[in-house]
Parts: sequence; C-alpha cells; structure tokens
Amino acid sequence: MRTATLGPAERTAALAAMAERELDVLVVGAGVVGAGTVLDAATRGLSTGLVEARDWASGTSSRSSKLIHGGLRYLEMLDFALVREALKERGLLLERLAPHLVKPVPFLYPLQHKGWERLYAGSGVALYDAMSVSSGHGRGLPVHRHLSRRRALRVAPALRKDALVGALQYYDAQMDDARFVATLVRTAAGYGSHVANRARVIGFLREGERVVGARVQDVEGGGEYEVRAKQVVNATGVWTDDTQALIGERGQFHVRASKGIHLVVPKDRIHSSTGLILRTEKSVLFVIPWGRHWIIGTTDTDWDLDKAHPAASSADIDYILEHVNSVLNTPLTRDDVQGVYAGLRPLLAGESDATSKLSREHTVAHPVPGLVVVAGGKYTTYRVMAKDAVDEAVHGLDQRVAECVTEDIPLLGAEGYRALWNARARIAARTGLHVARVEHLLNRYGSMTEELLDLVAGDASLGEPLAGAEDYLRAEVVHAASHEGARHLDDVLTRRTRISIETFDRGTRCARECADLMAPVLGWDTDQVEREVEHYRKRVEAERESQRQPDDLTADAARLGAPDIVPL
Repeated sequence: MRTATLGPAERTAALAAMAERELDVLVVGAGVVGAGTVLDAATRGLSTGLVEARDWASGTSSRSSKLIHGGLRYLEMLDFALVREALKERGLLLERLAPHLVKPVPFLYPLQHKGWERLYAGSGVALYDAMSVSSGHGRGLPVHRHLSRRRALRVAPALRKDALVGALQYYDAQMDDARFVATLVRTAAGYGSHVANRARVIGFLREGERVVGARVQDVEGGGEYEVRAKQVVNATGVWTDDTQALIGERGQFHVRASKGIHLVVPKDRIHSSTGLILRTEKSVLFVIPWGRHWIIGTTDTDWDLDKAHPAASSADIDYILEHVNSVLNTPLTRDDVQGVYAGLRPLLAGESDATSKLSREHTVAHPVPGLVVVAGGKYTTYRVMAKDAVDEAVHGLDQRVAECVTEDIPLLGAEGYRALWNARARIAARTGLHVARVEHLLNRYGSMTEELLDLVAGDASLGEPLAGAEDYLRAEVVHAASHEGARHLDDVLTRRTRISIETFDRGTRCARECADLMAPVLGWDTDQVEREVEHYRKRVEAERESQRQPDDLTADAARLGAPDIVPL
C-alpha cells in the first residue's frame, strides 16, 4: 500500500479520475460506514470512488460518544447477536486494526440497591466479558470487578456517598471518531480509491431503471462531473431518504434521526480515575474520560429539523446537568461547560414512536438495479456494515470478486505503532519535543507521526503549540490541510482537532493562527483568510445562541443564523 496524501492537488486529480473511466463501485457519503465501504471494496481489488458533500465525518460520525463498545444495555434487551458482533469488532480494532486510535477505557457502574442489583448487573457484565473473550479478540481488556462503596469512592471520589451502595467496574474502548474516519479515508486512498470531499451528488445517472452513476458537483471549484459506476452505494446516514429521493425512490425502509447531545467539561471538575455509566429513566448517561476533559452524554430525542447542524437547546443541556449532578458531590454548572455538540443517530424506523426503542441494527437493500443502500447500525460495527454493503454490490457485478479481507487490513498508522511507542523517549530526544508531545502524536497518527516530525524538522516553529489551544502543535494544522483533506478552518478546528469543544472560547482565539497556517497549503489570499476566520466566529456565536434557546425549534433557528462557509 502506498501512503496517500490528500491535499488540494490530489482532490482535483481524484475528481478528474472518477469522471475519466467507469468505476466498479462509487460510494456516496464519507461517514464511518461510507469510508469503511470504500476501503472494503478497494481491498477486494475493485476500482472505487468516494464522494462527500461536506467534510469527512461531518455528520453523525464526528458527533458520537467516541466509544467503541459492545453495547452493554443491548444485553438487557436480549440482543445477544448484536452485542457479540460488536465485541468482536471492538477486539479487532484494539488489537489489530487500529491500536493507535482505539484505547481501553474503564467505567464504574454505581449500584443503588443492595443484593439483587449486584447479582443482576454483575451477571450481565460477566456475560459481557465472557462474550468478549469467546469472540477470540477480547483478551486484551481487564475483566470486570466488584467494588464495595468504600473502594468505589476511592476510585471515584466525586460521587456522593448516598448515590451508591457499591459498584461494578468494567472496560470498553474509545476513539476520536472524526480522526478515525479521516484515517479510514486515507487508508482507502492508499489502496487506490479516488476520494473527494466537498463533492455533492446532485443526481443519479440512469439507463432505464438502472442507476449507472452520479452527477457530482464540485462545491469548491464549481464544476460538475459525471461519474459512471457499475454499482453505487448510498451510505449517507440520516440523509438516506434525501439521497434516495434523487431517483424518486424512498426505498424499502425509512431512516429517522434521533438527536444526542454531549457536554465537555475540564478534567478537574469531576474527581475520578474512571469513567461512569449512570442509568436514566430513558437510557444511560456516560461520563467519559477524554484527555484533559470529560465528555458527558447523551440524550435521545426525535429530530426532524436541519440535519447538517443539529442544535443543542438549553433544555438538552439542563437535562444532562441535572442527571449527572444527581450523583456528584460538587454539582456542575453552566460555567463549567467548555463545549457542547449535537449529533444525529440514523435509526431504522419501526413500530415504536420512541427513538430510543428503534433498531440499532443495520439494513442493506438493492432498491433499484445499480444502487445499494446501507443504513442504521452503530459506529462500532461499521466494518460489518461495509462488508454487507459490498457483498450486496458484488451481486450486481459481472465478475468474480474476492471475499472481504478488512478483518486483516490495519488502518494507516497501525503498522509499527507499538515499536514507535516503545521508542517514544528516543524520538523525543531526537526531535527536541517533550515525550508527552510525542505520545500525543503517536496516539493520533500512529506511525504516520513521522509525517508531522518531518514538517517540524523543516520548520521548527511548527513544533510549537497553538496559542490558546496548547494541546495541539502548529504542525497538526498544516498536516490536516496538506495530508488529510481539510479544506476549511472549520474542518481543522472541529474535526482534525477537537479544539471547538475542548476550549472555553471554542477555538476563536487560535482561529487566525490556524487560518494563517493553512493559507500557503490551500492557496488562500488575505481575503479568504479573513472570510474563514469570520465564518468560524459566526458559527461559534450561532451555536452559543442556540444553546440559550428553550427548545429545538428556537435552537435550530438560532443555529441556522450562521450559514456554511462560502466556496473559495
């Protein structure tokens, strides 16, 4: 595999290549499922293309709980098949596919009733561990343990004494969801896929009933391309129905959007060495370690407003604060909240009116010849969804195609990661960076860290942290634009880094510095730098205003006050 660079020139070349000759498979939508699908197809030897209307993972796949997990609560629903499948995928990602991106994380489950609850919950967690080990890929995580109230308060002193009678501690895994998708896309490009973001499908090409490709608009350059493909895969998540409407077909199922919001607070606001999982009347609430922060979420409410920018209302924020404060010694306030983000789950509509009861399983369909639709599912099982989508597409190809091999295909940066991790002190000494900086880079880029170190070697100033966002190096901003397909300031501050939710100013302090770093790579003049910075500031203002509104309707209206960035 060659190491793919996704800069401006490569994007232009990819669009031209897709229009030049017929592809075997064209994938529409670069969330985790679309990116996984194009990687699956490419590693079977098929000619592939991937187009995305906005940025990689700009929808649901950058706004999740950042967990790779089996879904402990699905055991309670007796959905053993879904849990077993997810636990196998969790193990594969931790051990083989992406050890640089997916990491173990402990959770404490407070028990509130003596006797029966420990037996009931303990049996569930024991089964969870047993299913993980039986998958053949779960031996790397510690098994659960039972804790008395005293021991539980020792690992989580932030908890109120009357909030628990004891606890269980178990392990799952987490990742940076947007970074994971960007890595998937680069991996697919390394195997020969043509990939382009800011490339919107505005219609499908038809020959009779058959779909034979798509009309793709270059949102940045303004051109239009006809991309012909033997099979097109619609992997657009909550936009599935909208995409299907372009051929006048709703398809065999309907996708509903469920909104989940998360709060980000500094690490020192909650004194604990472990994450927490708390029951609510509707679902569960996670308190998840996230570097020097905690992520707290989520909600689960129906959403039928703007899909591109789902808004968190004041009521959403109050709901999370109320539930987490019910177990904390020192309650959190609005002033403790650094960041807020809202995402939409693509749920397959069923008989239930409550989105929390709709299916998290996925469906693949072939509604018309030449078009495959994949929807539903959960982040952890993206690889299985991708395999099923490509298997379905293969039925429409007049050729023999190899079986799925992605179970054995490490993502870019995985190979050699552990050796570099062991050598991190030597790397720090060689480069002059603090060992903590080297660890930060290795856990974001794996063996691709060398690309960042090369940038720093060429310009020592890139080894300095960003002013106002000291967790990130200046080199990471340049790298995002030159290697990872970032086209706008928003892409860098929101997805290539998580500065937009990890700082109290939400990235406005470092916005100009970042734009100035991106400008030479992307060919921006001073006017475009100014437009990028101004757009980002307006976006932050609109989000803050939406979070002051009492309900979804008013929050949505406030968020729409900042339109998307204008093309170059």
